[in-house]
Formats: sequence, structure tokens, C-alpha cells
Amino acid sequence: MWNRSFLILHGVENRRQGGHWQNELALDLRGRGEQVFYPQLPDTDRPSLEAWVEAVLAELELMRGEKVVVCHSLACTTWLHVSAAVPAAADRLLLVSPPGPGVFDWDVIAGFDPAALDLGRLKLAAATPRLACSDNDPYCPEGAEAVFGGPLGCDVDLLPGAGHITYDDGYGNWPSALAWCLDPAERLAHNR
Repeated sequence: MWNRSFLILHGVENRRQGGHWQNELALDLRGRGEQVFYPQLPDTDRPSLEAWVEAVLAELELMRGEKVVVCHSLACTTWLHVSAAVPAAADRLLLVSPPGPGVFDWDVIAGFDPAALDLGRLKLAAATPRLACSDNDPYCPEGAEAVFGGPLGCDVDLLPGAGHITYDDGYGNWPSALAWCLDPAERLAHNR
């Protein structure tokens, strides 16, 4: 029986491609004998908030022991909506590169906009959530540290020049993401 389990959640248009740090993280954790859930969220090209929240809640029901959740991009704002419905559904949470307010005018993801949520009142996880973000993320030009870090009470790891923290930004295998999963005291660091 597992004493912890991991849920890895991807963003819009992500098909869990090989080489992406989330795919590599899932493989690394499974290789260590960990229980890992890495679902393909429905309709990744034209996602529905309701369908994604429903899928995440279904995955959470399968998890045992300490629940560790790792979100990238649109999954981060999905998690905000999950937390509004089910506070502290995770024991530990890592948010990586959440999209900023300016991108929700894109009709494909407009329904995921967290603007109506009171970020300061959300209980995202039992432990202080961790936010890993960049100072030049094209999907959060407002700066994720300011938009999400402070209001959500996150412990922030700022990675200067890391873009959206994707495979194309040099984040295939990301050792510090694995290190954080295994030990929450670990800091998220550049892949350089």
C-alpha cells in the first residue's frame, strides 16, 4: 500500500508528449515505485472547466496516502476552481507557470478565468503551496509571483528567463521537480 500518491495535471493543448518535464516526472516517480496519476484531461484543444474539474476530482478519489499534486499552466487555474469547490483537496501542491489575467481573453480558455474567485480565501492544500514561475512567461506577462504568489500565500521559486517552463524552454527532464516531489523542502531550480 502506498503512503503517498502523485497527481500530475497538464495544460491546454498538451497531449502528455514524451520529453516534457511532466511526462519525465511521471516516469521518474513510477520508476521509484511511486503511485502516479497522469491523466489526459478531456478535449485538450477546447477544454471545458466543468469537464476538467470533474476529471481532477475523479483522479483525487483514486489517490491514497499523502496527496501530492503538480499542475502546469491551465491546470493551475483548474486547481483554483477545484479548491473553491473542495478546499485543501491536496496535502502538497506545486503550481508551475499559471496563465495570467491577460490570456483569458482567448476564447478557448476563457471559462477557466479565476477572476471571480477570492484568491486570498482559497485553501489550495494542507501545506503551503509552492509556485514555480518565470519573469518572462509569455502566458503571464503580469508576473505570476505578483498575480498568484502573494494572493494565494505561495512559497515562490522564481526562475529568471525560464519562459513558460516547457520542453521548448529547456525543461525536459527537470531534476528539481522530482526532488521537490520527494522532499518538499527542495527548491525548484533552473534546468541549466
